[in-house]
Amino acid sequence: MAGLGFYKMSGHGNDFVLVDNRDNQVAEAELVPLARAVCRRRLGVGADGMIFIVTGPPGVDFAWRFFNSDGSEPEMCGNGGRCAARFARMKGIAPAEMSFLTLAGVIRAEVTPETVKVQMPQPGEPDMDRVLDLDGQDMKLCCLNTGVPHAVIWVDDLDAVPVREIGRAVRFHPWFKPAGTNTNFVQVLDQDRLAIRTYERGVEDETLACGTGSIAAALLSALKGLVKSPTQVLTRGGEELLVHFSRNEKGFGEIYLEGPVRTVFSGRLEPDVLL
Repeated sequence: MAGLGFYKMSGHGNDFVLVDNRDNQVAEAELVPLARAVCRRRLGVGADGMIFIVTGPPGVDFAWRFFNSDGSEPEMCGNGGRCAARFARMKGIAPAEMSFLTLAGVIRAEVTPETVKVQMPQPGEPDMDRVLDLDGQDMKLCCLNTGVPHAVIWVDDLDAVPVREIGRAVRFHPWFKPAGTNTNFVQVLDQDRLAIRTYERGVEDETLACGTGSIAAALLSALKGLVKSPTQVLTRGGEELLVHFSRNEKGFGEIYLEGPVRTVFSGRLEPDVLL
């Protein structure tokens, strides 16, 4: 893997290392250890996750293998999907309107000079107003799988929330075993605007943005009558994601996540990254 080229990209502070692996330069057995090593802050490139672009089946432009910084492989990642689409367009792998295969199914994306818009998978059935016991304290939250599982808690003062402590307690609560859940804290700012902070499983810390978490927050807030589409979601990175959705008798119609993607830098990995 010495000399393996990579790009570092960021979607609202949710950062990823991307590699074109259509030639299988990185073998299957090497994907997880490389992702763990590369994503380490200070010792590697540093990222929330690593994305390998691979050859997809007929009918899609490519497929991906996506890994969190701990080496786990989630079904989907909204901001990672937007970065993958920008990367594929930039490298000539796919046209501006593309589709790619993830563990959550086929994702469609549209890349413009300003933004990247991805269609997200249909969410699961919402679990509204569940009360969990967290060390003797009752915590009311709502749950929704938007490609990966999310719990959403509404708060009045987002800055005052101990995200790491409560987020971790919810993430590992027995109710969510064995997979666990991401935990989102949401403050309603207006009828079409939210602010969010997210504790992400796999990263095991607060991240500056979470696409699937932003979608869960917007959809569950809409079910409670708090917001309408499109919903602006202010992330901890200080930028806003736009969540588009429609409503129908079954719940929600097409759901899109939109926002800018930054290409931060590119380089080549050296053997010492694995030490």
